[in-house]
Amino acid sequence: MTDGRALVDAQADVEDRLVDAALRPRHLDEFVGQERVREQLSLILEGARQRGRTADHVLLSGAPGLGKTTLAMIIAAEMNAPLRITSGPAIQHAGDLAAVLTQLTEGEVLFLDEIHRMSRPAEEMLYMAMEDFRVDVIVGKGPGASAIPLDLAPFTLVGATTRAGLLPGPLRDRFGFTAHMDFYAAAELERVLTRSAGLLDVRLQADGGAEIAGRSRGTPRIANRLLRRVRDYAEVRADGVVTRTLAEAALAVYEVDELGLDRLDRAVLEALVMRFGGGPVGLTTVAIAVGEEPETVEEVAEPFLFRVGFLARTPRGRVATAAGWRHLGLVPPVGALGALAAATLFEGLDGDDDAGTGRPIA
Repeated sequence: MTDGRALVDAQADVEDRLVDAALRPRHLDEFVGQERVREQLSLILEGARQRGRTADHVLLSGAPGLGKTTLAMIIAAEMNAPLRITSGPAIQHAGDLAAVLTQLTEGEVLFLDEIHRMSRPAEEMLYMAMEDFRVDVIVGKGPGASAIPLDLAPFTLVGATTRAGLLPGPLRDRFGFTAHMDFYAAAELERVLTRSAGLLDVRLQADGGAEIAGRSRGTPRIANRLLRRVRDYAEVRADGVVTRTLAEAALAVYEVDELGLDRLDRAVLEALVMRFGGGPVGLTTVAIAVGEEPETVEEVAEPFLFRVGFLARTPRGRVATAAGWRHLGLVPPVGALGALAAATLFEGLDGDDDAGTGRPIA
């Protein structure tokens, strides 16, 4: 990773997966943040242990990098059960799912990441598997085809999705517990960074941790990634101690500003404000102005700009809010959208919120 975009992208890369494996907590009491979800899961798992039964199926939704995979691993560890991991894109046929389900042992936890990307035939097979621990395997084709019922060992399915609104109602209804993972507060990210610094042997001072946390977009994965890059800077150009001043200097090199905006985020905001007077401007026009594909602007840059209230979508196009103008050190014009107005406009647009909740997709 050599640029700011890679640093603040919440999707996991190869390095993240390797480091995450070492940093992940193993039990619920070690997991930082998501207090409400942790308490609810604790009750569910303890109840299942006391009854000597498998835990109810669990659906975890939320933006990338908030700990869904970690919680799935913790569920398996708390239930003292093996964990099997697969993903929606890998389940494109009902036979793919049947092959996985028939290999499960009693009590095993199946983690199905990106469950919203599973094929429809596999979804329909999953209904019966979750409810009755049984699948019907179709043998043959045409009029001579027959269904062979196969019993499954009782298991716990943990599904993870960044787009809960794409899941069909019958599938969501079969989960005994559904949790939405919220973005982290800065204080929670500081605790995450303190724990990670200890495991990575990084000399992190409190003010340095606070500076990194404030630029991490409310996402632990991004916080840990920034910590590793700041550590590199501290070891190469300083004495290895991460202070606020050093963190500021290190993240300036990677073009991550004080709120976590990167080069592309600022380019989009600057194009709106300086080239088009704050908008409204169409998506394609903005993309051409910053030299990126429209899909990249819409899916990569805009979600965070919406979340921090710097950008709004209106029926006529994208508009920079008063807060967006001020972030660039400029005085907003009279009539510029305030943060509340921007949020109201954003929530009212069909298809732009997460599962109909009004929360920006990020």
